[in-house]
Order: sequence, then structure tokens, then C-alpha cells
Amino acid sequence: MKQLTALIAFLILPLTIIAQDTWVQDPYHSNLGFTVTHLGIADVPGHFGDYNVSITAAEEDFSDAKITLTAQTASVDTRVQNRDDHLRSEDFFHVEEYPEMTFTSSSIRSSEDGVFELTGNLTLLDVTREVTMTMIHRGTVENPMADGAPVAGIQITGTIDRSEFNLGNGFPPPMISNNVRIKADGEFVIQ
Repeated sequence: MKQLTALIAFLILPLTIIAQDTWVQDPYHSNLGFTVTHLGIADVPGHFGDYNVSITAAEEDFSDAKITLTAQTASVDTRVQNRDDHLRSEDFFHVEEYPEMTFTSSSIRSSEDGVFELTGNLTLLDVTREVTMTMIHRGTVENPMADGAPVAGIQITGTIDRSEFNLGNGFPPPMISNNVRIKADGEFVIQ
């Protein structure tokens, strides 16, 4: 009977225990950026300086990645103080009322080697919408500056429609594009 129990445990254990790693961004080698088009003729970039990203994955290629992001909206930075203050106001991010935006992935699908369609829920100004982005696993290497610890490069790109989140509704597309291009680059280390 003992041998039968041990055999069953041996067969079931691999199915019930999946080793997952939790990866967090290296803040010195990561960026959460965006770009809008102003007056239909010029791209204006910006980024958020205060955010946390966590990736949980069991597969080395991140094909089963689950991603969560929380960004502090008051950390928006476009390198122009007056514009940043306006973006923090009720006209845009309304940071007093909505201090955070969040993203939680719900699915990931491989489209080609190292490239994935990442779908999840983005919450901004208390509006939640499903968005799909492109995620690229740019590789995992040993970092010689950190005793050979693994570091993974992840890039996420895509476009959201700001009007779907009631962001800057008083400023029509001829002034500021509804399309906001997202480009997030990061190096991630195991927590």
C-alpha cells in the first residue's frame, strides 16, 4: 500500500506543482512610455516615472506570462512642467481622484517566435477596457554585474483610444490624437 501511495504521489505531484518565477522590473533599465500626436503634425512623447510591473511565468520563453502593472498617474512626465501640470488636472488624468492606473493580463497567445499577443484589462479614470498589445520577449541573459543572475528583456507596444477612457474629452482629435501609442521596455529580474 505504501508503494502504491508513493507511486500515485509521484505521478500526480508534477501535475499539481508548477514552478513559477515572479519577475519585477529593474527600474534603472525600464521605461513606461507613450506618444500622442499634437495638431496632427507632431509626436509628443511622455512617460510615467513611478510604476511597478510584475510578471509571473513558468515557461522560459514567457509564453505563459501573467502581467500586472500599477502606475501612479501623478508621475506623468513630458519634460514640460506646464503640460505635465495640465495632464494631472481634471482635464486629463485627474490624479487627485484617480491616483493609479492598472493593467492585468488575462491571456497571452503566441504569434511567432518570441512575439505574443497580450490581452488584459486596463483601468484608467475608473474605466476598465480590454486591450490587446504586442509583447516581445527579447531574450534572457546572465547579468555579469549581478553575479550571473538571469535578466529578461520584455517590450510591450500597442495603441489605446484615450476617448474610451474619457481621458481629455475636452480636447478633440484635431488637437490631440485619440490614439495613444504605448511603448514599454524593461529588464526584469527574479524577485
